[in-house]
Amino acid sequence: MNKNNKNDLVTLKDYTREEIMGLISKAGEVKDYPGKYGNVLKGKNIALLFNKYSTRTRLSLEVGINQMGGNVIYLDAGSLQLVRGEDYSDTAKIFSGYLDGVVIRTFEHKTVEIFASDSKIPVINGLTDSFHPCQALSDLFTLKELGMLGKGCKFTYMGDSNNVTNSLMVGFSKLGIPMTVCSPHGYSPNIEILDYCNSLPEACVKVENDPVKGAEDANVIYTDVWISMGDKNCNKKMRSLMPYQVNEGLLGYAADEVKIMHCLPAHRGEEITAEVMDSIKSVIFAQAENRLHAQKALLSYIYM
Repeated sequence: MNKNNKNDLVTLKDYTREEIMGLISKAGEVKDYPGKYGNVLKGKNIALLFNKYSTRTRLSLEVGINQMGGNVIYLDAGSLQLVRGEDYSDTAKIFSGYLDGVVIRTFEHKTVEIFASDSKIPVINGLTDSFHPCQALSDLFTLKELGMLGKGCKFTYMGDSNNVTNSLMVGFSKLGIPMTVCSPHGYSPNIEILDYCNSLPEACVKVENDPVKGAEDANVIYTDVWISMGDKNCNKKMRSLMPYQVNEGLLGYAADEVKIMHCLPAHRGEEITAEVMDSIKSVIFAQAENRLHAQKALLSYIYM
């Protein structure tokens, strides 16, 4: 599947359409028949190496690994010798001698790439500044559950383009499903990732700067925080993004049965209003729960 000849998840670029669809289908099976996967990780020790805050990623993986019979070792990167300058490549080799897998949640994407290159165990990207593939897999599964994972559905990502946007673009493009990214000038998608996505067969990622046009007839509107981890709270950025707030006014342009998604955490009153987030249009908390099932599907794919 990738250059390491082992089942890493660094980005969804390394996965084929068939593999992604297989993971989405497996997530449904895991959700419906959890007992079937109770011993997949029996005897496996999997580390979570995190140096970014986490709620859903940590919980879904810790619970999922335990439910599958494995042992979780949570490692705060700041408490390891990494903080004293130990090389990431050396650390990856040490991990390979002790562990059966590692999930990394960090800032620089290069860190995950080094681990994937220099370790002999599966490496999963739990989030970097560039990509969040676990989130995208879960989101695709949620859309499939809703019957909205197809070319006839207008999916619009609204607001600041970030690591989640990047992974969604790759996932949608791999599946040949159109996607609109609606952002103000200066906060549009990474051009290299956009070009990669649109180079794929059937891919169609459209960039729109007008929030009304982005919301128009949308079946799904997805948003995320405007100030990501590591960003500075920039007043200029907030002012630029205010017209992209997901509120009842903006939803007036969308399809009547529009569904609202958000990867969380949410800043109510900024990228989304509390009114919309708590409305019947929101599938946000079902989406969050699906992180558990999607992560378990990924782990079963890697270890079965």
